[in-house]
Amino acid sequence: MDPECARLLPALCAVLADPRQPVADDTCLEKLLDWFKAVTGAGSSLLLLQEHPCLVELLFHVLKPQDLSSRILSFALRLAGIFAAQENCFQFLQQGELLPGLFGEPGPLGAAAWAAPSVRSGWIQGLHSLAQHPSALRFLADSGAVDTIFSLQGDPSLFVASAAGQLLVRVLDLALRGPAEGHVCPQAWDWPACARKVVCHLEDCLRSEAAPRVTQALHVLTTTFGHCHGLWTQGLWARLSPLVARLLEKDPVPAPHALVDLLLSVARSSVLSSDPGLWETAAQALSRLSPTQAGPLAAGILKLQDCPQALRIQAFRILLQPLAHVLEAAAQAPGTPRLLEGAAGDLMAVDKFPPSRSACVGLLCSALAHLELLQPLPQRPSPWPQAPLLAAAVTILRFCNGSAAPSSEAGSRLCAMLVGCVRVQRAALDFLGVLSQGLGPQELVTQVFAILLEYLVSPDSSPTVLKKAFQATLRWLLSSATPPGCCDLEPYAQLVLGELLAVLQKRLCSPCWEVRDSGLEFLTQMTRRWGGQGSFRQALLGSEVPELTRQLLQDPESYVRASAVAAVGQLSSWGLLAAPSSPEHPDVPQKTPLEELLLVLTTDSEGFPRRAVMRVFTEWLRDGYADVAKDPEQSVAPVLQAASRDLDWEVRVQGLELALVFLEQLLGPRGPSTAAPPGALTQALQALCRVQLFEFAFRSLFDCDRPVAQKSCDLLLFLKAKATPSGSQQEVGDGPNVASMEAALRRWQAGEQGQPLGELAPEAVLAVLRSMDLEALRDTLAESSDHVERSPQSLLQDMLATVGVLGDNEADCY
Repeated sequence: MDPECARLLPALCAVLADPRQPVADDTCLEKLLDWFKAVTGAGSSLLLLQEHPCLVELLFHVLKPQDLSSRILSFALRLAGIFAAQENCFQFLQQGELLPGLFGEPGPLGAAAWAAPSVRSGWIQGLHSLAQHPSALRFLADSGAVDTIFSLQGDPSLFVASAAGQLLVRVLDLALRGPAEGHVCPQAWDWPACARKVVCHLEDCLRSEAAPRVTQALHVLTTTFGHCHGLWTQGLWARLSPLVARLLEKDPVPAPHALVDLLLSVARSSVLSSDPGLWETAAQALSRLSPTQAGPLAAGILKLQDCPQALRIQAFRILLQPLAHVLEAAAQAPGTPRLLEGAAGDLMAVDKFPPSRSACVGLLCSALAHLELLQPLPQRPSPWPQAPLLAAAVTILRFCNGSAAPSSEAGSRLCAMLVGCVRVQRAALDFLGVLSQGLGPQELVTQVFAILLEYLVSPDSSPTVLKKAFQATLRWLLSSATPPGCCDLEPYAQLVLGELLAVLQKRLCSPCWEVRDSGLEFLTQMTRRWGGQGSFRQALLGSEVPELTRQLLQDPESYVRASAVAAVGQLSSWGLLAAPSSPEHPDVPQKTPLEELLLVLTTDSEGFPRRAVMRVFTEWLRDGYADVAKDPEQSVAPVLQAASRDLDWEVRVQGLELALVFLEQLLGPRGPSTAAPPGALTQALQALCRVQLFEFAFRSLFDCDRPVAQKSCDLLLFLKAKATPSGSQQEVGDGPNVASMEAALRRWQAGEQGQPLGELAPEAVLAVLRSMDLEALRDTLAESSDHVERSPQSLLQDMLATVGVLGDNEADCY
């Protein structure tokens, strides 16, 4: 322990033990516990207590009848558990009867403080910490703590109840891990008494008619098999699995969600998954639980690497049933693929679909979500019914927009439940987008684009549904490239392109800003992918979309302006934004995209559009955009000057990133490389001086926002590395320029940011650059800004400083 902390510790213990003193806030107490964990983790707890008896005195003081804060009592219980985690320290505390006083009946258990949930939670966490060795196991058995843990499983505080269950798992692991460390699983009669007591309690809970008690036992077992993988878990599952299977014979099945979690936890265990009885129980659960309850179990089974094929088929049918029902409920054209072939009894009857709207919506969304996650997995069911799933997704979307033709009265009821349901529309569009990764018959692909266009055109589509429709459309357009990965659109996709641009043109004029924003994002992504493709260019230039995009740079909503900036950047990169002079004023030339974005950077009041401008300029410079490439220096200079004055730190960081790209183009790429030739270095330095990069970079070194200073340090280190071996070095202090630069830098470091550097000579810049210890500055900047305040010494000082201070002026918890 640090000597200064050791000096402060007695005073802090005295403050914590004194009920008259103001109590430190919870965050400070948590940080103090974290510190003690670190100290005991690095050394002996017993030695710590012997060297600092004030800690033992604090724990004994807590036992005295007094009006002590529940927070301090909880803190003391947890602290005692941290110390007692080491067996020799546990025995030391046990000799003084401290542990029975804290964790037995004489302590908080029998006091009024037990009514506070924080005290009960501290008691559990303290025991959880100390349950690390055989002595702790005997203490738990002899003190009656196990019975108290059983009762706390039903605590009104969910945090306490959950912690009690986790502590039971810890007790089981501690009790059975030792006997089962060999290669043979011990029999139940060989288990320690404490383990037998816990297992008997779990058996009683599983036999109970009270659903909460069943749920408690299932939660404990789920955590046990999920976190413990010793051989002893085989014996535990063999003993309890008949009781788990018996739950499925009850009507209704108690705690179905907890039961599903348990079965999946056992199935994922490398020790237990070879048990044939497990798969029988899982199959029984799939048949006994309702489709909504069985869905997560079915999805979990299909994600397993090794599982009986018959069970996989059964699980897949569970997930397909709701979608098969939708296909059955709609009048289908002849030849439409079916999802589930076979006996009629295998298929959920149409009139047995959940009668309530919420249950129907929940079942469909759950099935779609599970299938969406399964689609990209290598262990997904094979063959994968791509065509029927496409048909089902399209049909669901048709039911939701009212265009489906029901095949029966039950189908009409389904249509009434789904029409206008945004939740199902979002789920179906997500699933339809994922299905673009597979192939499908041309007729179905045509239907996919048709339904997507319907949703994009419909005035009833909500902004979130419209966004997902745009995303799904883009995914299908990408998948229709011929061959895959080619930049050309598939012929049918080229046919719908005109309709898509007409929809986009309409959506860019929407009164809803979210719709305009989604439209711009879609345009940006399409242009990035197909900006060089002939049919796309022709269709886009024949529409009003480019001009509308330009106009949206003035949108009243900053998010839309930022998206418009990104779209303008992409359109300009591909030469799709060049517009002729205005017909009304033919002699007045239009602003170039570069000028328009520079105007946004210098005049927009919001940060999002200005950040977007900096990203576009950086991309333009890196990719060699024509308007920038013909004179990079002239293009970069006004952008860097504007970024250096910007109040948004992210704009300044991106300005320095732009400067780094400019520097790389002058001197070569970053990374381990040779220094720049003297001639090239001199020319580069002169160019950097002309664009006033050095003033921006040096000033940023002392920026109050650490990311800006870090980026500036990276830039100057890169330049220093390129210049280091140069033979024409000028020593620091050789001329007046160097002295004035150093004086300005000192003023900037002191916070006086007003005076500019003025005209700089490249030699002076290099001399100052070589004199600076940028490596040390980089290391300093890498430390968190509160690294001093987060030290244990600072924490103790801060907690002591609260003594005598009013409650509204508590310690700073950082």
